[in-house]
Amino acid sequence: MQKPLPLSVCMISGAEAPRIGRALESVAAWASEIILVLNEDVSDGTDRIAIEQGAKVFREPWKGHIAQKNSAAEKATQQWILGLDADEVVSTALREQIQATLADEIRCEQFAALSFPRRSWYCGRWINHGDWYPDRQTRLWRRGRATWGGLDPHDKLLVNGPTGKLRADLYHYSNESIARQIAKIAPYHAEFVKRLAASGGSAGVFELVVRPAWRFVRAYLIRQGFLDGWQGFYIAALTSFSTLTRYALVREAEQQSRARP
Repeated sequence: MQKPLPLSVCMISGAEAPRIGRALESVAAWASEIILVLNEDVSDGTDRIAIEQGAKVFREPWKGHIAQKNSAAEKATQQWILGLDADEVVSTALREQIQATLADEIRCEQFAALSFPRRSWYCGRWINHGDWYPDRQTRLWRRGRATWGGLDPHDKLLVNGPTGKLRADLYHYSNESIARQIAKIAPYHAEFVKRLAASGGSAGVFELVVRPAWRFVRAYLIRQGFLDGWQGFYIAALTSFSTLTRYALVREAEQQSRARP
């Protein structure tokens, strides 16, 4: 059996008992350490599943995506850290590329972090085009050379040093149904609306008409989403709708603000 890599897999999670087992199984045999920061109110057995896969589980109150992910990374003890979500799976090809890269000391010294493409499974097929692929993610980094930043809930890894590229895919099983995906739209836009309103931003004709239309054209035609069947069309249309909803919420907030005495 191959010796585990000097790698800490760091995860955050809410109630993910139906999905997290697959993510953990994809890394348990070859990572030296799995760190899971679990929301303190979770009671669906996610912690039990994680412990069975050898994870170290820490219960913490929800602090937002960025703070929660940084908390998990701070607990890592290995030389390299891999950030993984409960709805993701490290493919066999990606595992082999990570193993080969970390075994190559010369190549390791060249980079502070490594990125790889993420491929999403949606409504019965893999999405290979449009805005959803290659969806390159920077998730593997040398401990102490990166931290999570950005704006909640859209976290981004801020790397101190050069980032290399791997070719194999991380698998993403984010949306089990169209209904679940639609339910995410308004909550995910709440922070955007708050931030834009605080900065004095607005939503006019360009944001409400041009931006949504452009997002559809880019995803479906320019990035060839039409090659992904009806799913590709729907993803492009939903991207357009999500953009429209985001700025419509800004417009609504402006209107409500003016209406207050």
